[in-house]
Amino acid sequence: MTIPCSLTEARRLDALYKLNLLDTPPSEAFDRITRMAASLFKLPIAAVSLTDANRQWFKSRVGVEHDNIPRVRAPCGQVADSSDVLVIPDLLKDACYQDSLLAESGIRYYAGAPLTTHDGHCLGAMCVLGTEPRDTTPEEISALCDLAGMVMAQIELQHALGRVDPVSGLPNRNQFIEDFQDLQLDAAEGEQRLAVLINLATLEQLAHAARAMKSSYLDELVTDGARWLRAEVGAGHRIYHVATAQFILLPSSGETLDSLLPRLQDKMQQAHAIARSRYVATPAAGVVPFDVGRDDSLSVLRKARSAAHDAADRGLLVAIYSQVEDALYQRRFSLLNDFGAALESPDQLRLVFQPRIEIETGMCIAAEALLRWNHPELGAIGPAEFIPIVERSSLAQATTAWVLNEALRHQSAWRSAGMAVQMAVNVSAANLTEPGFSASVADSLARYRLPADCLELEITESAIMQQPAKAHDTLAAIAALGVGLAIDDFGTGYSSLSYLQTMPADVVKIDQSFIRGLEDDTRRQALVRAMITLSQDLGHRVVAEGVENDDVLNFLRLAGCDEAQGYLFAAPLEADVFAAYSCPISTTALRVPKLTLPPRTTAVLPL
Repeated sequence: MTIPCSLTEARRLDALYKLNLLDTPPSEAFDRITRMAASLFKLPIAAVSLTDANRQWFKSRVGVEHDNIPRVRAPCGQVADSSDVLVIPDLLKDACYQDSLLAESGIRYYAGAPLTTHDGHCLGAMCVLGTEPRDTTPEEISALCDLAGMVMAQIELQHALGRVDPVSGLPNRNQFIEDFQDLQLDAAEGEQRLAVLINLATLEQLAHAARAMKSSYLDELVTDGARWLRAEVGAGHRIYHVATAQFILLPSSGETLDSLLPRLQDKMQQAHAIARSRYVATPAAGVVPFDVGRDDSLSVLRKARSAAHDAADRGLLVAIYSQVEDALYQRRFSLLNDFGAALESPDQLRLVFQPRIEIETGMCIAAEALLRWNHPELGAIGPAEFIPIVERSSLAQATTAWVLNEALRHQSAWRSAGMAVQMAVNVSAANLTEPGFSASVADSLARYRLPADCLELEITESAIMQQPAKAHDTLAAIAALGVGLAIDDFGTGYSSLSYLQTMPADVVKIDQSFIRGLEDDTRRQALVRAMITLSQDLGHRVVAEGVENDDVLNFLRLAGCDEAQGYLFAAPLEADVFAAYSCPISTTALRVPKLTLPPRTTAVLPL
């Protein structure tokens, strides 16, 4: 008798594996049915036998010591292949089984009824066996089929009790937590084990697919991913479906990083090739060592997920959990949670102002407003740390609203004191797609009775590229108000030259990465000179950021650059210090105008 290798058998095995019955602990619910079968037939042996690829595994058994036998030439295997009731009155008189393992063990009688799913896949047999030949009545066959139906009802009941994901067919997060607790009881305390989380796709990829693909796309991704995991990665390991496209597995005891990582790297390479061709997804895996009895399930799950995200962020197939990276991420998350309160606080946030100098005259003609945060517990938080996470969050619009309102409040005071400098405010990508943003800018100017040309908004090319059409509509509406527009970090975006032609900008700010070290780099000098000439030929003023010494300033002057900004002139200054800042480059102090700031207002732009 041969084991079938057809597509039908592959689907049958997949249905069996989805139920996650193999190699699970004994269950009284199944044992009760098995004892009933032995009693009804008055036979010493009965079993719930599941047909795996190469073995018969007994979920429940009476009168049998071992929990599995080879599938080859096992009657239960024939039941699985045919999905029919099989009765063998005397194995020694049956050509197929007279010299089988069962016959050699003294078994003479066999009767088995198929365990069949609603989809028609036979998982194995409810079987009874005896050591003497015997006949079987129709009533006995009917009773055996009823017992098989009871087994399947119990299987389906367990499958539906909130422990199995309906799409992947794998144990879910709840089952992982429960099994992890059992692991703590079974293993030696302090024993180090491993957990592996496999992420089929990034959140961005899933979001794009949800918009562009048919509704069954995600189900297909998860189903195929689960099937692949069971076949390629899951041998000897329990696999759990713990999130939309995330699976975690617990390798067997004794597995180490040295033994696991090469195999996992190879498997993830395969997964990467398959996913990119079929699903435009990039799977990644995170591995976390943990100590039995000391680490809880949710902590292990979080750390494994953190490692998988690290792998995806760094373009790797596999990453090992890093406590340092995890601590940094937790700090970023904590800061983001605290920033909402900072926006409401009267004393956590403030603006500082960095002068922009007109190179030809040496006069300070503009100020860039920069946000600073003094955390009540952590102290000063650098903008390079908190600005990027805020801009990618739902707080981005409210943050711009706070900065714009505060900047115009200071601008109003400066103009009342006779200071005519333009105020530059950075705008995030979220603002460019914000409904009514240009109208909110106009309302803010009107609130402080300020002319539109006293304000300049700085936008990066990368912000525009996220939704170009909406961004251009917003920028055109702002330009129509008379508010200035500047391309910030010019030269580092996606398509700088094309945006010089289409964006209604007044100013181009050359990124500091091109300016620092400029005095010693002739190739960079040629590039900056060309950027200045091209921008001015297209009608833009040019500001060089990051100017830190006289040699660079002299080069920019000879190249015809309009303005400069950097530590050569001043670091970002507190509001009162900026008010006293000298206008000519060669002078260090001027009379401080008497300023009266308008009262703070809680008015912000609509979210």
